[in-house]
Amino acid sequence: MDQSKAVIKQVWPYQQDSLNLPVSDLESALPFYEETLGFRLAERTDMPHKSATLTRDGILIGLAENGGDPAQDGCFFEVDDVAKAFTELKTNGLLIDRPQFTFQQHGDVSWKVFFVVAPDGLCYCYGERQ
Repeated sequence: MDQSKAVIKQVWPYQQDSLNLPVSDLESALPFYEETLGFRLAERTDMPHKSATLTRDGILIGLAENGGDPAQDGCFFEVDDVAKAFTELKTNGLLIDRPQFTFQQHGDVSWKVFFVVAPDGLCYCYGERQ
């Protein structure tokens, strides 16, 4: 395993389904996920609409031209090291100079987090348990 990369341990969708995240144009969305976020294409289909399943660290997400609003969806990624995750994304071309780390409390768990908005409008939160 590459020690310079953070590991995504779990994924939780903001809406209902992390395997059906809405994008308006799958072809233009894919390079960001593969080149910047470090996912690999696992599967593609054109039926019932264009969609792709992407994988990284044993987790899956899916992008689909399903008519949904990308600005209203995305995922929370639990990572083992949030600072390492940001450094990796920056090395891969993320256009943010420095992370805006914040702390959020959910139930009895405190998280150190930062947000990334993909060019397609989907928002991703990377978080590490504190």
